[in-house]
Amino acid sequence: MSAEVSTTVVDEKPPARGWPLQLKIGLLLTGTIVLLSLLAPSIAPHPWDTVSMRTRFLPPGPTYWLGTDEYGRDVLSRLLMGGRLSIAMGLGATIVSLLVGVPMGLAAGYFRGWVDETLMRLADVLMAVPPIMLGLLVLAVTPPSLWKTALAVGFVYIPLIARITRSVTLTLANEEFIQAARARSESNWYILFREILPNAWPPLLVEASLRVTYAILLGSALSFLGLGAQPPSSDWGLMIAEARSFIDRAPWIALAPGLAMCLLVIGINLLGDGLRERLDPRLKTRIGKR
Repeated sequence: MSAEVSTTVVDEKPPARGWPLQLKIGLLLTGTIVLLSLLAPSIAPHPWDTVSMRTRFLPPGPTYWLGTDEYGRDVLSRLLMGGRLSIAMGLGATIVSLLVGVPMGLAAGYFRGWVDETLMRLADVLMAVPPIMLGLLVLAVTPPSLWKTALAVGFVYIPLIARITRSVTLTLANEEFIQAARARSESNWYILFREILPNAWPPLLVEASLRVTYAILLGSALSFLGLGAQPPSSDWGLMIAEARSFIDRAPWIALAPGLAMCLLVIGINLLGDGLRERLDPRLKTRIGKR
């Protein structure tokens, strides 16, 4: 009597990748700060710009949770409103750097030759100037304002975005799907924006998230120097600048925006690290082969 053994072949799919821990923490921190900033006009406990000499330098307490400043203004309300300006400036600057830097990097990495040399030497010249100095040079010729600060900060980070885009483009330009597009006689602009750019967005997304961090810090530094948001605005950098004369008498005025900025920077950095781990194609390949 012969026994028949049946073998069933089961196609094992690679396990779905969960969200990295740092991505979850980054989303929680960043999302909470952004949400509070967006809801600032509705949830601020006091008017952010109301001056009252009777409530000057009140320490944190039940009425004013984070105390008051030298004009009797509620620090918490100004902190919430200032978050809107700081985040908007960081996002605006990052968008400016992406709109200019990504096409520069695509052209340099794809066309190479004199196009690559010209664009990258221009990027080298801009990168040779310290970011704070370059921002000061851009803002020195015009009256300061928040949107001009965003443009100046975005201009500072264009070379970095261009170099990263160029590096990714150089790698993708040798892939088979690009050669197939060339064989179909597709135009260069079609290959750049319909073939290369959609496949280059994961590293660019990670870099953009990190640029937001640096843009917020640089924008706050420029506001601290008086070249960003102007009084009576409540940008975080401006709040620290206004509090420096009273740091020994009322340290909470500077501590609140400084701590908020630190938490936001940590959250965005964790978000960028988590996105890198989540979107890294090499990690996907390794997991798929297990």
